[in-house]
Amino acid sequence: MFESSLSALAARLAAKDVSSRELAQAWLDRIAALNPTINAFITVDPGRTLAEAAAADAMRGAGRAGALTGVPIAHKDIFCTDGWLTTCGSKMLSNFVAPYDAHVIQRFKAAGLPSLGKTNMDEFAMGSSNETSFYGAVKNPWDPTRVPGGSSGGAAASVAARLSPAATGTDTGGSIRQPAAFTGITGLKPTYGLVSRYGMIAFASSLDQAGPMAKSAEDCALLLNVMTGFDPNDSTSLDREKEDYARDLDRPLAGLRIGLPKEFFAEGLDGEVAAAVDTAVNELKKLGAIPVEISLANSRLAIPVYYVLGPAEASSNLSRFDGVRYGHRAPEYTDLNDMYAKTRAQGFGAEVKRRILIGTYVLSHGYYDAYYLQAQKIRRLIADDFSEAFKVCDVILGPTTPGTAFRIGENSDDPVRMYLNDLYTIPANLAGLPGMSLPCGFDSGGLPIGLQLVGNHFCEARMLNVAHQYQRATDWHSRMPTNL
Repeated sequence: MFESSLSALAARLAAKDVSSRELAQAWLDRIAALNPTINAFITVDPGRTLAEAAAADAMRGAGRAGALTGVPIAHKDIFCTDGWLTTCGSKMLSNFVAPYDAHVIQRFKAAGLPSLGKTNMDEFAMGSSNETSFYGAVKNPWDPTRVPGGSSGGAAASVAARLSPAATGTDTGGSIRQPAAFTGITGLKPTYGLVSRYGMIAFASSLDQAGPMAKSAEDCALLLNVMTGFDPNDSTSLDREKEDYARDLDRPLAGLRIGLPKEFFAEGLDGEVAAAVDTAVNELKKLGAIPVEISLANSRLAIPVYYVLGPAEASSNLSRFDGVRYGHRAPEYTDLNDMYAKTRAQGFGAEVKRRILIGTYVLSHGYYDAYYLQAQKIRRLIADDFSEAFKVCDVILGPTTPGTAFRIGENSDDPVRMYLNDLYTIPANLAGLPGMSLPCGFDSGGLPIGLQLVGNHFCEARMLNVAHQYQRATDWHSRMPTNL
């Protein structure tokens, strides 16, 4: 059961081999047994989960079932979920129970997918290792001494450890793809605006995007079918005709042009990661794909651009957390300004404070033009590089991360080294492009290696097709940690 694909689970439900309530209980039992070791979940509420599963069984009984009705799923704790504790991995929201559902949650509820709980994450989605969470670090199921990546590390670990069949995540600079690479699962960041951000607690509004995390590209396609859709509550939501993202999964790859950015295979890339990606390229060539060398010359500037724009937007978005309306409030203070200062000092962790300070600085008088506006100009150049590349290729391929999962605490005192883990993922966010990571091998220490695909705007179906064909030819995505 725990190894089954989403479509296989749905088929069992349709055949009445198992009920949604029985499925949910099986995963809840596994969470109870393994979560104390992995720390993938912040909140689990068996009563709510089983009630939602019973409602899904009723939907099936009434003939109103969709493609995935009754299949349980986990949600990153960044999505407001009515009646559930929604913490964003922070002390600031450790007592916040959401009074409404995010659009993503609404979509899954309407489709009849019960929630297994809320997964752990870097505080306010700020981190590359899931070590900044107020609720403690998540452990990588392949090696509990190592990080699962971040910020969607809890979601990734839950899928890798088979604590959930699938999970939702968010990606601001690689926070779906990087943890997917570190834990050996498949994760997809859609085109910006394809999935509503309503009810998703904001980090950087021009970069944040929700997406699916699962064992395979096929599973991600089915989840994306549920998640996407226009939302009038989100001014950045795109009003587009509904697509079936699984429609091209079986399309042959003959003639597919794969762009290989020379900048992604330069100094700084681990040798074992480079070898695994090279092997994946050869596998795709056997399937009929044609490699094309391309250049993304301005991608080397992606990290400094991101760490100007991201913190600038975070500085504005997080100003609402002041102790007045919701969340943590300092227990003792003398006046309103003292309450603001103490609440924010107590409620935010070190990484969040660092980014707020950076963001406030680059937006301040005298520095706005020199930093923020300059970063926006370079962001345009990065997007232009992708536009030129897609004139000669259909998808872009490279490593997801420079190396494999590092040890817990290894980079904690070196923020720049930590930030460099997002070297290959950030450019897609700056350009608003879809990207995904899928497993393509293991290093000599038995840690997963991720392969990244980036598509042109709204080319998710083509990207999923490439990933699915690769996964039909290989078995990296079907492997799971043997120590569980």
